[in-house]
Amino acid sequence: MHAHLNHVPAVVLRLDRNPFHHGTLGAVRSLGRRGVEVHAVVEGGGGPMGSSRYLRAVHPGPAGGLDPEAPESLVDCLTVVSERIGRPAVLVAMDDLSAIAVSRVAPLLRERFRIPHQPDNLPARVADKAELSRLCARWDVPHPETVVPASGTEAAEAAWRLGLPVIAKWSRPWLLPSGADGLRSTTLVHTTAEARRLYECSAEAGSRLLLQRFLPAGPDTDWFFHGAFARGGRPLLAGTGRKELSWPVRTGLTAVGRRLPDPAVEAAALRLAERLGYQGILDLDFRRDERGVCRLVDFNPRPGAQFRLFTDASGLDVVQAMYLDLTGQQVPQPSGGTGRIFVAENYALLAAVRGRSLPRRRPAAPPAAPADPGSPAPEPAAERGRVEAAWFAADDLRPFVAMLAAFLGRGAVKGARALRGVPAQGRRTARAVVRAPRQRGREQRGGPTAGTVCRPAPPEAPAEPDELVSR
Repeated sequence: MHAHLNHVPAVVLRLDRNPFHHGTLGAVRSLGRRGVEVHAVVEGGGGPMGSSRYLRAVHPGPAGGLDPEAPESLVDCLTVVSERIGRPAVLVAMDDLSAIAVSRVAPLLRERFRIPHQPDNLPARVADKAELSRLCARWDVPHPETVVPASGTEAAEAAWRLGLPVIAKWSRPWLLPSGADGLRSTTLVHTTAEARRLYECSAEAGSRLLLQRFLPAGPDTDWFFHGAFARGGRPLLAGTGRKELSWPVRTGLTAVGRRLPDPAVEAAALRLAERLGYQGILDLDFRRDERGVCRLVDFNPRPGAQFRLFTDASGLDVVQAMYLDLTGQQVPQPSGGTGRIFVAENYALLAAVRGRSLPRRRPAAPPAAPADPGSPAPEPAAERGRVEAAWFAADDLRPFVAMLAAFLGRGAVKGARALRGVPAQGRRTARAVVRAPRQRGREQRGGPTAGTVCRPAPPEAPAEPDELVSR
């Protein structure tokens, strides 16, 4: 790898059961192409990713699932994987739940895995929407106006004061029960009564409700930052990009993205990482408001699914940079990459078709900021517009074929249901959470009484909870 050693294996961990998580495939290919022995800990064989030629083996996740508040079963699972591999490996967490669980049990895994040093339960703190709001206020990072109500009445009053519609979020979305009826990590609330009803579901959701001012989507409004950091928040590789298409439309993951410099977004992200002393990989989502200010709306303490967008001219990306840093190797100075395009083929197709049927919204005002002398210089014509596909790769075709078959098969099933008049089930991330302990905890916290069903109004569009870029 970049003329460095690659004898240390890597284990890619994903506890989210989404079979179409292309970011996991990106990590497998990124390291595997450099000669690293790559293993994956996922459920159900890993979906299309499990057929990659660059993957040595797929290992099942914790037996019986994982309670995020008691992740000891993850230690047992990873210990078995480590013994199978036979030597220490770099551990790469690919979803929020994995990153949070790994940070909590890291002291028990240090002899078997090389893990970024994250003090004070840092991944859980930054993934907590309420805590993130406080951190942004403390360090002057633009963030949507946020209220954490203490009662249903306060929730209704806050929704009215912020200006309807407002965004409602659960502060710790990884605690949402997988079978909760009508509860999603993010909901667009249109009335004060909806805000009050959502607050009454707090015990069922497992965390606090917060309300945020709604920032409408439009052209040039959605930006993201990806970075890999050494100890103390020192950047190894970082970059900003803009969403061109998202799925669900205007609210979800990046279906098409372009790497473009935004000095304000990069400065805010680097400042936050330095203040936190962050080590490892992070993915931040920003939305530009009507005044042209990009506000941080989400902090993901792991690689974003589109991380391969941020690949330099030599092929270096954030996963490789972290691997080199954790194995004690020198990370090369990154060069080039601006203008690259990332396409998640399945979601891009859905977004393009769906987007044509939706009314267009007025674009936000562009930021009135002078050109930053530190902005990257224009890239050569050969680099500008280079496309990075999430699934298709000439040297690794089987995942693309498997994705296409599964994607078309799922579409056929939904079409058959529609013809029979069977209502479609809302999309949901299947969280590997043990339910029995949660149920006991809910009773102790005085959850909804018998007969009370939490069924708030559905969000603007169905979305994967961990993928929805919520405002």
